Amino acid sequence: MNDAQNDQSVPEREQEPPQWEQRFRAPRVSLPDWAEDAPDRALFVSNATGTYELYAWDRATGKQRQVTDRPNGTTDGVLTPDGRSVWWFADTDGDEFGVWMRQPFDGGPDEPATPGLEPSYPAGLAIGRDGTAVVGRSTDDDGTTVHLVRPGEEPVEIYRHRESAGVGDLSHDGTLIALEHTEHGDAMHSALRVVRPDGSTVAELDDTEGGTKELGLSVLGFAPVAGDTRLLVGHQRRGRWEPMIWDPVAGTQTDLPVDLPGDAGAEWYPDGSALLIEHGFEARSELWRYEPGAAGPVRVETPPGTVSGATARPDGTVEYVWSSAAQPPAVRSTTGAVVLDPPGAKAPASVPVRDAWVEGPGGRIHALVQTPATGDGPFPTVFEIHGGPTWHDSDAFASGPAAWVDHGFAVVRVNYRGSTGYGRAWTDALKHRVGLIELEDIAAVREWAVSSGLADPERLVLAGGSWGGYLTLLGLGTQPEAWALGLAAVPVADYVTAYHDEMEALKAMDRTLLGGTPEEVPERFEASSPLTYVDAVRAPVYISAGVNDPRCPIRQVENYVDRLAARGAVHEVYRYDAGHGSLVVEERIKQVRLELDFTLRHLGG
Repeated sequence: MNDAQNDQSVPEREQEPPQWEQRFRAPRVSLPDWAEDAPDRALFVSNATGTYELYAWDRATGKQRQVTDRPNGTTDGVLTPDGRSVWWFADTDGDEFGVWMRQPFDGGPDEPATPGLEPSYPAGLAIGRDGTAVVGRSTDDDGTTVHLVRPGEEPVEIYRHRESAGVGDLSHDGTLIALEHTEHGDAMHSALRVVRPDGSTVAELDDTEGGTKELGLSVLGFAPVAGDTRLLVGHQRRGRWEPMIWDPVAGTQTDLPVDLPGDAGAEWYPDGSALLIEHGFEARSELWRYEPGAAGPVRVETPPGTVSGATARPDGTVEYVWSSAAQPPAVRSTTGAVVLDPPGAKAPASVPVRDAWVEGPGGRIHALVQTPATGDGPFPTVFEIHGGPTWHDSDAFASGPAAWVDHGFAVVRVNYRGSTGYGRAWTDALKHRVGLIELEDIAAVREWAVSSGLADPERLVLAGGSWGGYLTLLGLGTQPEAWALGLAAVPVADYVTAYHDEMEALKAMDRTLLGGTPEEVPERFEASSPLTYVDAVRAPVYISAGVNDPRCPIRQVENYVDRLAARGAVHEVYRYDAGHGSLVVEERIKQVRLELDFTLRHLGG
């Protein structure tokens, strides 16, 4: 075995960094989150130092300040409603297990925000105007717990259950707490419960009817007005995600005639008079404004592409993050202004995507295709498979696929069954034959790519991270003739060991996907595990893994690597000191460089 951790024979960096590296290094900022009662105080994430960290921004003065500074980065943070404090989650080297810390907005020492609570995986957080916090926690021993933490008092447990749950929101006056839970055992379809601060139940809403129906609900937020008990909720009653208004005190549900073809999420305008709707359809997204009682929503103009976050400001304007596959992200306003423009070199543009619709065994499959700006096919082609699985690729800027295009590859991204964005039935089709269903769709798109002249059948790369890494390893073993090479980042490799080692919330997800535990349905875990097919793998395999990863833990990766090594299969493995991916820009560049180098050495042609 060539262990890339010990033998990193990668090409020397050019004097002028190539464009693909420039895209990763270009400074980026997230959509600024602002304090409800102090809207000039904002919090955002940026990679300006080379590591993604939290920054405080006083919009009135223009002053920006770095809040966190940790070797492996920090991205989870929230402002208190008064804007006086920043809460941020402190884990250890990306293991996602830790505690909430608090720091003054203007700077100062960090202090534990929830003294008395032991470290855990986070399961939601809501902070009230009087300083009360509702803290969701998840641990292997306890499942999910929710604590009420009042300033200067000991935490009080108000909820506990073995199954996954989380804090959704706290009402404006702090008298109502919205929880999402899966006590019925279906981790993919949550029910809702609204409780008082003492934990007593106000109301329940369960579209699963005790786990008998695959209909989920999600908390979108309480109305931001004192005394208003309306809760904005996402539902799937018409086969896709749509918003509605539930008043748990009055016991009323108000349907909203949004009537858009794809999934729609929403948030309140700051005065509670309207909703800002984010609508996703066929890998693009757009914004709409809806006033309760109106006949329908009104379009908020944004360019074609993807809106990856949006918020309505007190003056009625909307700020949003926009990008497309060709154009890098920018934080824009409906005024036409750029809201937050980080200093430094801008990311070079890439090439646009085009849509491909391919007939598959479960219906039409949507794929996004990028090809080099020059040259004719068939191209060496990377099938870049998204993670999740409840996620989808979109017409958004992505430095990874752009790097392959720069090197002369076509890139195909497949929104297989199990992906979000194409209706509930498409997402929920992923059951029991986990992994194999997605690979049927990927195989159908592969056949189209070859027969259409896009892809060179002798130079096909299967690649992905997380669930995409899992599908890569499973595909190399179940479709060994189809792929010339595989690149798997932070993958599930040995499903049974992964189940036993992973964080509790993912255990619940796997029980839902496969219909039980490895002891209850061993044949399903065996059929869906890459380890089952490892001896059939013929293509060279590159694997990268984080040694602190709680989602795809390292031990199960080592089990797979050991089996490759035992029969002398061509493979390389790179282990890095972080969790489920890295927030350090140079580390990410290093990983992509290793993938490129491995591919160019082994693919030929």
